[in-house]
Amino acid sequence: MKREKLNKELNAILNVHQFKDYAPNGLQVEGTTDVKRIVTGVTASQALIDKAIELNADTIIVHHGYFWKGESYSITGMKYRRIAALIKNDINLFAYHLPLDAHPVLGNNAGLAGGLGLSNRIGLQRGVELEDAIGLVGELPEALTGDQFSLLIKQVVGRDVLFEMVNDRKIKKVALCTGGAQGYIEQAAEMGADVYITGEVSEKTIHIAREMDIHFCAAGHHATERFGPMLLAEHLKSTYQLDVFFVDIDNPA
Repeated sequence: MKREKLNKELNAILNVHQFKDYAPNGLQVEGTTDVKRIVTGVTASQALIDKAIELNADTIIVHHGYFWKGESYSITGMKYRRIAALIKNDINLFAYHLPLDAHPVLGNNAGLAGGLGLSNRIGLQRGVELEDAIGLVGELPEALTGDQFSLLIKQVVGRDVLFEMVNDRKIKKVALCTGGAQGYIEQAAEMGADVYITGEVSEKTIHIAREMDIHFCAAGHHATERFGPMLLAEHLKSTYQLDVFFVDIDNPA
């Protein structure tokens, strides 16, 4: 597939025009014109780039790319080494931030919700359609105790989690938003969720959970945002018969 065709297909699939984001979505670093082997991952770290080079990949697609608002414009140090490795090896870098969170089928939130078996999904923000929402609310197949839920979420994300159980109420209605979205906990409580799941936790988050009577789970920023890159890899492989690998660079955060 030609690079420009892949760029157009990805931008269309992930509805990039709908989002005002913190970094550019789409092609960030230009490499070879012909795309034959793709690596997807969470973050365009040096380790991911090195693995892509080892796998002879010509294209990398990530959730966390470069050129974030507020960062230095200078291409020096770590940023230089990363970009230099991409250019030297003629590797394309695509990045999709909010579009890869929000996609109702291929997104991080959709993947986590699917792992939990959530049904009757709606957007976390009131009045926002699911396909436009950053975060979602859904229902488990059956109500779970805190201990049962804690075991389930650990199995789904494949790691230990922080779970703050604020009372002995069973969990049926689940709100979630992957990554560093602990700030949406109040909206989750207002939507009537029994638990709110995200990737990270702030000191104030636990106080909010206790005072708004909602269970809270921080399941890892990296762990909760592997789903989109994994789902996108499978989609590209099955739809376009491309050679695609999801590479997980472990991160405890």
